[in-house]
Amino acid sequence: MTELPKTFDPAEIESRWYQHWEEGGLFAPERPGADPWTLVNPPPNVTGSLHIGHALDNTLQDVLVRHARLKGKDARWVVGTDHAGIATQMVVERQLNERQQKRTDFTREEFVAKVWEWKEESGGTITRQLRRLGCSMDWANERFTMDEGFSKAVLKVFVELYRQGLLYRDKRLVNWDPGLGTAISDLEVETRDVKGSFWHLRYPLEDGSGFIQVATTRPETMLADMAVAVHPDDERYTALVGKKVRLPITGRLVPIVTDEHADPALGSGAVKITPGHDFNDFEVGKRAGIKPGEMLNMLDAKAQIAQTSDGLIPEELLGLDRFEARKLVVERLKAEGFLVPHIDKEGVEHDAEPRTIATPFGDRSGQVIEPWLTDQWYVDAATLAKPAIEAVRSGATKVVPKSWEKTYFNWMENIQPWCVSRQLWWGHRIPAWFAEDGSVFVAETEEEAQVQAGQGVALTRDNDVLDTWFSSALWPFATMGWPDEDVKAKGRYPNDVLISGFDILFFWDARMLMQGLHFMKEVPFKTLYLHGLVRAADGQKMSKSKGNTVDPLGLIDKYGADALRFFMAAMESQGRDIKMDEKRIEGYRNFATKLWNAARFCQSNGIGASTTLEPPAASLAVNRWIVAETVATVQAIDLALAELRFDEAANAIYQFVWSRFCDWYLELIKPVLQGEGAEGADETRAVAGWVLDQILVMLHPFMPFITEELWSKMGPREHELIVAKWPMADARALDPAAAQEVDWLIRLVSEIRAARTELNVPPGARLPVHVRDASAETAARLARQEAALARLARVDQASGDAPAGGALQIIVDEATFVLPLGDVVDLEAERARLTKAIAAAEKDRDGLAGRLNNPSFVERAKPEAVEKARADHAEKAAEAERLAAALARLG
Repeated sequence: MTELPKTFDPAEIESRWYQHWEEGGLFAPERPGADPWTLVNPPPNVTGSLHIGHALDNTLQDVLVRHARLKGKDARWVVGTDHAGIATQMVVERQLNERQQKRTDFTREEFVAKVWEWKEESGGTITRQLRRLGCSMDWANERFTMDEGFSKAVLKVFVELYRQGLLYRDKRLVNWDPGLGTAISDLEVETRDVKGSFWHLRYPLEDGSGFIQVATTRPETMLADMAVAVHPDDERYTALVGKKVRLPITGRLVPIVTDEHADPALGSGAVKITPGHDFNDFEVGKRAGIKPGEMLNMLDAKAQIAQTSDGLIPEELLGLDRFEARKLVVERLKAEGFLVPHIDKEGVEHDAEPRTIATPFGDRSGQVIEPWLTDQWYVDAATLAKPAIEAVRSGATKVVPKSWEKTYFNWMENIQPWCVSRQLWWGHRIPAWFAEDGSVFVAETEEEAQVQAGQGVALTRDNDVLDTWFSSALWPFATMGWPDEDVKAKGRYPNDVLISGFDILFFWDARMLMQGLHFMKEVPFKTLYLHGLVRAADGQKMSKSKGNTVDPLGLIDKYGADALRFFMAAMESQGRDIKMDEKRIEGYRNFATKLWNAARFCQSNGIGASTTLEPPAASLAVNRWIVAETVATVQAIDLALAELRFDEAANAIYQFVWSRFCDWYLELIKPVLQGEGAEGADETRAVAGWVLDQILVMLHPFMPFITEELWSKMGPREHELIVAKWPMADARALDPAAAQEVDWLIRLVSEIRAARTELNVPPGARLPVHVRDASAETAARLARQEAALARLARVDQASGDAPAGGALQIIVDEATFVLPLGDVVDLEAERARLTKAIAAAEKDRDGLAGRLNNPSFVERAKPEAVEKARADHAEKAAEAERLAAALARLG
């Protein structure tokens, strides 16, 4: 046994133990013959740094993997990073810009080499930070989505999907980021409300007989209009369907078509259709018979005005930025009489109606996103989705919380083709080669493509790279060595569980299900657990722009990783977001300190490491009780973690350690350890050492650092705690008789303590206690627990009837305990004090009840104000009731 320092210092402990675990290979111990258990970490961006969402996600994963490891399983937590095409290219380009250089100053190969150089020097920030959090990942097998083996898997999947007709090239609209010059995914689009305008335009009929009116928030797009749509049931336009309008500025003739997209109740009921620059219009255009290849494109890659294929855009508009072009288009429309003015409430005329418009922005570039018509590579997601839908319906993959299934099915059943190409230099370059006649040849190598094309045919490789979600969709099996290794035979596929934020359910989780089922013929994970967001203390979503983000590393510096981890687990309740609460983290730091001090108490009383996995034999009720409580806690944690109830598991160990072990058991055994008239000191030391060991093991998944430190200091060990054995949940150790006796003692002591406090009995005063109507069982318990009762409640058992006069009376079960107050308390003054306090509490209670019964307050006040009033009312009502009971006890 090594004596513990008086002060618990998390920083020193954490750095020392993590290095020891990693260098000793203890995150993936050799366990031949053990059942494999695998979990893969959602690969963070190689450019990333640890944020509070990562802290939650990785804490939950570490709790499960440490629990599985302690249960003797061959637990493996696969770790790695994503090459993050856009983010990484931006970082390196920014560095070049600082040196007055740009990407195009280099060849593609030279630029990619610079990215690899950056990755080697600076790309490990987040992995170092995950170590700070205590994540027990298999670092010896760390993966990267651009490493050689993983890249081989990506190429194989692309080529096979193409050969199976499930991956193809098509002209469709994409989210185009003009700042980055690439298509981006929906997840990379950030919608913001922007103050904008709504313009009303007149389009003249071809025959000059009148106008049809349309409205738009993007008037410049009229340069590429190809139709005007009206609802088929809108009688106002029945006679016009099939006729044409002549567009202002371009003079283009476009037809009036019917489509249910046009809503007769909105505006004029007529809608301008720009299929090359609006997602809804694209579908309307296709229904109207316009092929994507025929749709007009009026923007270049930088969102500047480009000439359409019919050559009708005036020359003075060409090359203008889209927003500059908007001003000029509006001016031309107004000058030519095609702009319908907006009249405000005061009768003042304006060019446009002010509107707040939901506007898409690129989350990295900050530029307004344009729907843009381009040739891209697409995956037939609808076909791949069918087995993935059935996997969840059948329960092959269980979604927790189950409430997310409805959202999953709705998205998967309406899934659109998945655009997988990006216009970048960093990433998996698409394995497709083009001949001069436009023919395309897809193969894993250029040599294979050349064989397909024939000798002498000049080939040019596609410049695009793959969306990073395409490669990360292969994570559960490509990280294990597929396609070179049979990962299913190794028992590493499917993974046991995947933990993910709900925000990437479609972008990552669903795509892993699709690709895993297609290539491995089995689901990639048996359970999918979706956790919520970590929100600011006031419930708002955290964002840098609001300035309400929280740095988890700062919290670790302040309170220790164990406290932050325990907060995350304790607050993770299925289906709910977590509100940040630094006071709670501080409270869990205090919890760690309490455990530290309990271990120091054990050491000072000769209690050390246990020598047995099974509980020592116990005759004293208090020892039989704590053994049973320990086993019940093991059962509760096992059940909670099996159901992924992290909050229930954390609460079970917290209550057991704080209340049962520290507050009661250690107090109850002091008379035994200090020889105050009780036998069984050796038994008690053995039991206490065993219970502390079980606590350290049970708490280890949540608080790995302090538990490993205490484990090492309590006595000689055969192995570190991280690879110890999980306690046995042996129901034979449950002891109802001992539980009833000690629970009775705890209730009696608690009632006496509460009553003493309420009646202002001096803490050091000892009171006699007389017992009336006690059963034989109660009398026997009083005899056995006399020393504990005397120490904990500061009472001495007295014989005979209680003397007349004021006394404190408590009823526990059938017996009445009478504690004469004698000269200890001024009874009249105490009655007066209680009466006054009761009146004050009742006044506050009734005042709050009045506010809560007022519909005006409940409906108009902020929700947090109403919630606080309800909490305050409950508190005052309980206080009044408690004080009234105290007054009644005085008789």
